[in-house]
Amino acid sequence: MRLLAALLCVILPVQATGSRLEHPENPEFTRPAPPRSVVTLVTSKGEIDIEVTRDWAPRCADRFYNLARLGYYTDMRIHRVDAGQWAQFGINGVPTIAKLWRTAEFRNDPFIPAHSNVRGTVAFAFKDPAALTTQVFINLRDNSPTHDKEPFVPFGRVIRGMDVADALYSEYGGNSGGGIRAGKQDPLFEGGNAYIDRLFPKLDKIMDVKVR
Repeated sequence: MRLLAALLCVILPVQATGSRLEHPENPEFTRPAPPRSVVTLVTSKGEIDIEVTRDWAPRCADRFYNLARLGYYTDMRIHRVDAGQWAQFGINGVPTIAKLWRTAEFRNDPFIPAHSNVRGTVAFAFKDPAALTTQVFINLRDNSPTHDKEPFVPFGRVIRGMDVADALYSEYGGNSGGGIRAGKQDPLFEGGNAYIDRLFPKLDKIMDVKVR
């Protein structure tokens, strides 16, 4: 009995988290983020600290903060890295969860010129500004001449670990998933981590996420 109780203590939180991720409508995912928080991506290359500032983009900050704290970005592949341009992630490694969140859309925030897409800023990727979901990218250079026009709206910035972001594996470029607009992401949603690891084994991973 003691062994069973111990096992339950370990297993139940994992199951509860998984169950919660299967319900994008859960109000936990719309909880307002703090005015400032730090999300640490523990990657296979090292740690990246992202400072999330809610005033910059409240809707984007809320979505990212809640996905991060509730485990969505854990055990994920950084599926698109264009060296010296951007690093993109946000497709969950479990296909059932990834497909549920693919349609969990929200509208982009207004762009604030003072918070431009300079090197180190983080924003949501999208095809339609009324249909953002879960994928975000780190600007590896000053992308403001192109990205501010869209606009991609930064909700945070890397405050530690830009050297790690620069070192993320980039040789696959867009071939390992492309962007949302390229129409090449269906296999990632259908096959999850198993598909990515089989065809693109050198991609770096987000192994854990810490929020404070």
